[in-house]
Amino acid sequence: MKTRLAFLLGMVLSVSALPAYAHHSFAAEFDATKPVRLVGKVTRIEWTNPHTYFYIDVADASGQITNWAVEGASPGALSRRGWNRDDMKVGDSVVVDGYRAKNGANLADGRLVTLANGRRLYGGSPGDGGPGDDGTDQGSLPGTSSHQ
Repeated sequence: MKTRLAFLLGMVLSVSALPAYAHHSFAAEFDATKPVRLVGKVTRIEWTNPHTYFYIDVADASGQITNWAVEGASPGALSRRGWNRDDMKVGDSVVVDGYRAKNGANLADGRLVTLANGRRLYGGSPGDGGPGDDGTDQGSLPGTSSHQ
């Protein structure tokens, strides 16, 4: 009986930890010493919680295309800083200044995103401790909408 109770308690605790795992600090997944600039065309957009994602095809010097995932703040946080679902569309060219994932995957934290119309927006999650994070929805990166 005690084994069954311990097993059930373990299951409850592991399930309750799932939301905490989904939302993470910058340092948990990204490397602040590995900045990356990605220039490419948007292939997919996921405007979902707890983080938004968009995907871009990036060509290297030889012309080989690699699809990158770019993580941003939650939809609510992006909306508060002026983002709109219609700002970025599949096929748009964008420039992303961010930081690469620690595990080397083609995943970047999109700290500063330059949209097809030239508008630059902060994409980091407020309070995540990453570069440019001052704990607000506007961040403190040069060139963001609040610092132009």
